[in-house]
Amino acid sequence: MKPKRPTVLILSSDPAFSRELTESWPAGGEAPEFVQIAEDLCSELHRDTYDLAIAEAVSPEKRASLRQALAAARKPGIVVHSDVSSDVCIIHGPVLELRRALQSWAAMPALLGREILRRGQAEARAAQSDKLHAVADAEATLGRYMVEMYHTVNNALTSVLGNAELLLLEPGLPAPVMAQADTIRNMALRLHEVFQRFSSLEKELSVIARESGKGVLARAAVSGS
Repeated sequence: MKPKRPTVLILSSDPAFSRELTESWPAGGEAPEFVQIAEDLCSELHRDTYDLAIAEAVSPEKRASLRQALAAARKPGIVVHSDVSSDVCIIHGPVLELRRALQSWAAMPALLGREILRRGQAEARAAQSDKLHAVADAEATLGRYMVEMYHTVNNALTSVLGNAELLLLEPGLPAPVMAQADTIRNMALRLHEVFQRFSSLEKELSVIARESGKGVLARAAVSGS
């Protein structure tokens, strides 16, 4: 499944801020979807609607409120400000504060933004891989248990089937009892067929595992020669 296109939320009332930021976004890979809203709406952020927020702080008060809102949303955020008394970069948990240090200020938040999105996508893929691995491991455990229990169940089914056959050969039994015995025999035969299939699968998987092991050994021998 193709991952969804990431969304970058731009919090600014200035169209020039959004334009410079998007124009400075580094090439390479699929560009995110940019959505601009006024920074006054920062208190209404919903973390599930975006992957990264980049905000413009036009005053120290706005800078503090933006930092607080982005941290509360628990999603990566970048706040761009012009406070010359501040360091160029300050980290507050998931929020970075960047000072406009150069004329081409947009290059830095754009570059950092792309790397933040890439890291988020990599973490999402890793989490999905862990989930799939856990499911596969659980299914493998169940499969091993069923294979291990095959002989026990098969012996029980053989006993059920044998007793059902004896009942069917018993003379003078009422018709309802004969019908029930016939049903038991048929169900036992069906279960026996199912478990025979398990046995065949075990053999097929064993052959595949051996052939795979041979292939790994062959490649190792070639690479070592």
